[in-house]
Amino acid sequence: MAGKEITQVGNKAFRRFSYGTLLVIAAASTGWLYLCLAPLPKSAAINPSRVVSNSGSWISDLAGVGVFRQQVSLEQVPTFLLDATIAVEDTSFYSHNGFNLKGIARALLVNLGAGRVIQGGSTITQQLAKNLFLNGNRTLWRKIEEAFYALQLETHLSKKQILTDYLNIIYYGNGATGVGTAAHYFFGKPVQVLNLAESALLAGLPKGPTLYSPFSHYSLAKERQRTVLQAMVHAGYITQTQAHQAFITPLHFVVHRKPVETFAPYFTDAVSSEAQQKLHFSQDALYRGGYTIKTTLNTTLQKTMDQAIAKYITPHLGLQVAAVALDTHTGGVLAYSGGRNYRTSPYDRVNAMRQPGSTFKPFVYATALDQGYSASMHMVSEPRTFIYGTRSVYHVHNFADEYSYGPIDMKQAIARSDNVFAVSANMKTGPLLVEETARRFGLPDDMHPYPALALGVFPVSPLQMARAYAALDNGGYLIHPHTIASVTDEQGHVLYEAQTKRLLVENSSTSYILTDMLQSVMKPGGTGYRVAKSLHGDVAAKTGTTDTDAWMVGYTPDIVCAVWVGYDQMHPLNSVQSHLAAPVFAQVMQEAIREHPQATFTMPKTVTKVWIDPETGQKATTACPIRELDAFAVGTEPTVTCMAHPEPETSLTERAINTIRSLFSWMHGH
Repeated sequence: MAGKEITQVGNKAFRRFSYGTLLVIAAASTGWLYLCLAPLPKSAAINPSRVVSNSGSWISDLAGVGVFRQQVSLEQVPTFLLDATIAVEDTSFYSHNGFNLKGIARALLVNLGAGRVIQGGSTITQQLAKNLFLNGNRTLWRKIEEAFYALQLETHLSKKQILTDYLNIIYYGNGATGVGTAAHYFFGKPVQVLNLAESALLAGLPKGPTLYSPFSHYSLAKERQRTVLQAMVHAGYITQTQAHQAFITPLHFVVHRKPVETFAPYFTDAVSSEAQQKLHFSQDALYRGGYTIKTTLNTTLQKTMDQAIAKYITPHLGLQVAAVALDTHTGGVLAYSGGRNYRTSPYDRVNAMRQPGSTFKPFVYATALDQGYSASMHMVSEPRTFIYGTRSVYHVHNFADEYSYGPIDMKQAIARSDNVFAVSANMKTGPLLVEETARRFGLPDDMHPYPALALGVFPVSPLQMARAYAALDNGGYLIHPHTIASVTDEQGHVLYEAQTKRLLVENSSTSYILTDMLQSVMKPGGTGYRVAKSLHGDVAAKTGTTDTDAWMVGYTPDIVCAVWVGYDQMHPLNSVQSHLAAPVFAQVMQEAIREHPQATFTMPKTVTKVWIDPETGQKATTACPIRELDAFAVGTEPTVTCMAHPEPETSLTERAINTIRSLFSWMHGH
């Protein structure tokens, strides 16, 4: 009986084993059949990413300078390069079916020992699958997909075709995709004539195109070349003597390659940097990702900026320029130039740090307004000496020693760019508070509380100044400058979409009052008046000049523009060069007004306008020879009518009351 039961149990176990075996065989057969019959998926992008304007017009393709894509056949690739690639990337290429289990296990042990991923274990087929069908995410699921697609490739394609496709789509750095392209890019010759030394260097690049680039990291590139040569020795492709000889063979790279002049090249570089930062793309992935990057660039405004720079900034002994225009409400970069000529100097000066001079003064006056001062604040314009700290002395002078030697108000001080008034306001309100205001507006935090702080002696960049001025235009909100509106892949999937970021850093009253006063710069007597005749709309602006820097920064109700002119080596500017920022600014603003002809600055309800006598700062009367319409925060406007020019019919009683009010106002102000 017991024997019979044992037999029955055995039969059941055998049947279960048989069914399980059949299921496994059926699943494997089905899987193999699917691999054989299912078409390969649509290839992922291996094309350059495209940069377009805010209207969708083409700007440029992201690719390395001097890169011209070339396809090659396997017969064109020298044996040295084929052997080097297989030796360093996949020694069992001709014997595996898509992936190498030993290689994967070895890489796993190495990674576990190191505590991080330092080896991938991928075969050439897996790398081809990743480049054709997948993104760069390093996840377990992606590795499973990679293995599956590798099996499909091995089923559908011959080893020759796999190797050919691999060599034509693998990335070698600096925008060079494919070995034919890389041969021309790095060595200026067809791939067919590469020698062993050149072949070994190229074969080593795909592991780290940026890290091993011979243009930026030559010593690392040579070490990688040595690794490839030794792998070829171990694989039996060359002898140790050949490896040594190849390593000491001089490499002659294509040199003195100049950037190709394209439309908005400085802007395109900024787009590339922002894409890498925000989307966490490597330059390699970005250059060959086939993405469409829709930017914030306004092509009409950019052309206007380029034309203005070409017209006014002549190539005189290296004179340079930086200009940037932003949408003051969103922060989108509308036009951008980091220099006079990208081909001769691709260095981007939009982010270069230079002394802003008098363009910094609005932030001194913003501090004063926040502390209760108003546009009618008066000071005498004459040379002054300030004592600060323990025994430090500072003498302040106006440009060309021009003074009124009489009282002027804040609006007049801004229009004339009076240094004495600015330094006096800085010391009255306190340099520490001015520093804090500058930080709020996004300017550098390494300034110091000196009297000269008011005169813009601490460096800022044109982009920082444009951003800070934008906050004065939009009611006190600090915007985030950006060049990218959205990024989509070749299938149309949106990978990134910009969101407007705004931070309230100033009240709307102070912002508008400063805007009102900055418009006086473009009026008769203002430092920007000589270029104002071409501007038929609302413009608030400020000029700034140091010995080595010329600036003009300002805005319409929608667009802010900052322009800097100077020398990279900080050579002094002559009298003509110190005025060149203004006409560039004016030409850009002229186009900005043309695009928004009806735009006006909107006065908030917390602000009122009062006619004043600029000589006394009191409410103007009909007898005042000069009257000025100034903006005031409600409650801070003058209540005393002008005592120097009273109304003819004013009674003695009214004059006495006005005198008492004036006395109280003076005491409050002091």
